[in-house]
Amino acid sequence: MRVRPISPRRLVAELVERLAGATPAGRLRVAVDGAPAAGPDELAAALVDPLRARGRPVLHVRAEDFLRPASVRLERGRTDPDAYYEGWVDEAGLRREVLDPAGPDGTGRLLPSLWDARVDRASRAAYVELPPGGVVLVSGAFLLGGGLPFDVTVHLELSAGALGRRTDPELGWTLPAFARYADEVAPASFADLVVRADDPRRPAIVESADDPV
Repeated sequence: MRVRPISPRRLVAELVERLAGATPAGRLRVAVDGAPAAGPDELAAALVDPLRARGRPVLHVRAEDFLRPASVRLERGRTDPDAYYEGWVDEAGLRREVLDPAGPDGTGRLLPSLWDARVDRASRAAYVELPPGGVVLVSGAFLLGGGLPFDVTVHLELSAGALGRRTDPELGWTLPAFARYADEVAPASFADLVVRADDPRRPAIVESADDPV
């Protein structure tokens, strides 16, 4: 295994090259997984325009727009790390409204958001048609290891120290949830692409020894 330093701009370019060259049956479903401190939403957003420039229709979906209602999500309180890890995201809704319709036999009719957590009600978003050959980028935390059907998985890895330093102090209560995820799921052990993101200005791609340079 080797770690290859890369600039943020080059990281986006290499990801775009990889995704634009993929030829799935239907549409490409991509997970950009990582703690908020690692910036999965930002990385996914940075891929949208370059992919479109390569002729690939793109929809970016944030996992935080598929949260469960507060009555369910916060049943054990607002700062319970186990509840945050196990049950904040409506994975069934994400599968039903995004991943299955984007699959090989799907309709291509995707819902970009399901729930507005700020006002705790349905987002009332309109469905979007993603044609065959399109790419749906799903970004957020805890996306891997739960059986969600992704075609390509990208994991942004933070060391425990970097995660602690870069997490908003008001969200410090979430740190045990990410420790559980790293221990129980170990996403860095199986994601298609692992990016070490301790320093956002100097990311690095983790490659196995037999990967091409």
